[in-house]
Amino acid sequence: MAEGKPVLYVIACGGRPAGDLPAFVERLQADGWTVCVIATPSGMKFVDAERLSALTGYPVRYDYKRPEEPDVLPPADAMAVVPATFNTTNKWAQGISDTLALGLLNEAIGLGLPIVAVPWPNHALARHPAFPVSVARLKEWGVRMVLDWDRLPAPDSGVPGVGSFPWDDLHDALHATRGTFGSSSG
Repeated sequence: MAEGKPVLYVIACGGRPAGDLPAFVERLQADGWTVCVIATPSGMKFVDAERLSALTGYPVRYDYKRPEEPDVLPPADAMAVVPATFNTTNKWAQGISDTLALGLLNEAIGLGLPIVAVPWPNHALARHPAFPVSVARLKEWGVRMVLDWDRLPAPDSGVPGVGSFPWDDLHDALHATRGTFGSSSG
């Protein structure tokens, strides 16, 4: 815990909801979380890294550091994957760690950290045979999924498709997660 507050790593993947993270980070901070943002390389196209760094006090990490370099982030108590793209979900379920975000998520499973993921592929990708298998495997490993198949966006839905992203459901899941490792103030 950083400064007595639980540390939440928000893993931002390459989807439009990642652009709305500043408001969600502020909401999490009001709940008493110390928030650090880690993005996939594709996620960097959607996040406002400068604004998120200013809000959190930590740089937005997206690449591995050299082993001899100090870690600039406090250790995580929990993680949230916002949004969990088709690519990240499938790679994660296969144990692939070709990005910092995936490496941290795979380590978190090994450490037994609480993880909440919001898979957010479009309808067509969600129907790919690999995707439901990956979601089921991650659930078996203890990952809490916030997933309403009927709310997923249509292919090429653009910005309007973001409107149905389940921010409140994610918030509730994270609030419930806080009880698994420490006292809750939010």
